[in-house]
Amino acid sequence: MLKELGVNENVLNPQEKQFLDQNGYLILGQLLSPSELNDIRSHLQRLMDSEAEFAGSELLDSKHIRHPKELGVDRLADLVNKGAIFDKFYTHPRLLATIAHVLGAEFKLSALNYRASLKGYGLQKLHVDWHEAVLPGEYQVCNSIWLLDDFSKENGATRLVPGSQVMGVLPQDVLEDPYAPHREEILLEAPAGTVAVFNSHTWHGGTVNQTDNPRRAIHSYFCRRHQPQQVDQKRYIKPETLNRISPAVRRLLEV
Repeated sequence: MLKELGVNENVLNPQEKQFLDQNGYLILGQLLSPSELNDIRSHLQRLMDSEAEFAGSELLDSKHIRHPKELGVDRLADLVNKGAIFDKFYTHPRLLATIAHVLGAEFKLSALNYRASLKGYGLQKLHVDWHEAVLPGEYQVCNSIWLLDDFSKENGATRLVPGSQVMGVLPQDVLEDPYAPHREEILLEAPAGTVAVFNSHTWHGGTVNQTDNPRRAIHSYFCRRHQPQQVDQKRYIKPETLNRISPAVRRLLEV
């Protein structure tokens, strides 16, 4: 699957792999051009307008119960089926090579979602995207953030605690206040168009957007092949999507 999607051992250099192993995240650079960003933002706004109160409704748990809407945050889900404009967000070779370095070759897309923190909102406790602590090398999930706006301290950039993925503990089990700043945290401050991948067992969380504009991002979230997807791709897949994508991409989606 990965070979067909342009992934090989040389897509990431040794320094990038070492940094990812040590710190639990890697910035891939600006993979979206200004013109792509404009088109994507416009398309997302049309989706937000058309879906209205149903935006993000595909985010269901295994019992098909909708998760409560996050206050002060705009959400969209299942972007796989909402335009070829989003294909790059889960098939880019640099992205897939980074995911494979964390999870191994047998992984799949778990969800492709949009999240925008509004003024005064976006603060999250330091957390991981898994229900239990794991040992180093037994990672089950890996996420990416595609920055649709400049990320800064002022607009609530994501914070990360480098190296926390190897601790084998959950932040809520050892921190007195997971919402408080951590002495070792860093802010993901970078220009729009940048893509950052982080091992989802690395402690992370959003911070408060103090500006008048939304802080917009798309997350392509991956899991090992034997794990359930956050959004059941097979349940939602549309005929036009199947007709558009290659056999390798179908396997990536598990459809």
